[in-house]
Amino acid sequence: MLSRSTLAYLLHAILLLLAIVSVESFAHGVDDSTRSFLENNTGVQIIPFMYIGAKHMLTGYDHLLFLVGVLFFLHRSKDVLLYVSMFTLGHSLTLMTGVLANIQVNAYLIDAIIGLSVVYKGFDNLGGFKHFLGHQPNPKIAVLIFGLFHGFGLATKIQEFELPSEGLMTNLLSFNFGVELGQLLALMFILLAINFWRKFASFDRFAQTTNTALMSAGFMLIGMQLTGYFVN
Repeated sequence: MLSRSTLAYLLHAILLLLAIVSVESFAHGVDDSTRSFLENNTGVQIIPFMYIGAKHMLTGYDHLLFLVGVLFFLHRSKDVLLYVSMFTLGHSLTLMTGVLANIQVNAYLIDAIIGLSVVYKGFDNLGGFKHFLGHQPNPKIAVLIFGLFHGFGLATKIQEFELPSEGLMTNLLSFNFGVELGQLLALMFILLAINFWRKFASFDRFAQTTNTALMSAGFMLIGMQLTGYFVN
């Protein structure tokens, strides 16, 4: 059986590897089969869009890293539900509005802001705001605001494929529902891992290292997206 220290190093390595894997492989990248389906889709396709939404969330490491930061120090179920609901409200609003109102946002800049959200949450968890500013910004409002940007990130990918207007609302709702299903599944694993580690005395050290890794991952995401913005 793996020791606690080995498991900690393994988790930290996974976080860092997620940060340096090509953006086209995960996050907002779209594989060939999904791309082909979206480009040739006609009419209402509820199950396929639910599947694509769930798949996008489960492979969207930028979203998942942010959720790790949001949930890290939440102990009570009602707090988890509240914060997840704020995030869900934010990204659902901008996903639907962005696509239906055809609001054009640069994907690289939005994804850089999503990377910033990861840095923000890691810094917040480390007590950076209290240390340097003397107070902590309202974490609920921050989650809602960053949720809005995460939703625009989702919308930019849907907009790339210029989906037909026939059945668009139903397909978007199906996609968003799939995102929530994927998010729920991811949350289960995230909470299990964090709650497991809370049982050990090493949690404080684990928390500091993990949130430092989150900040590092966020900075790397920002760098990759800004590089893409200036190069492309």
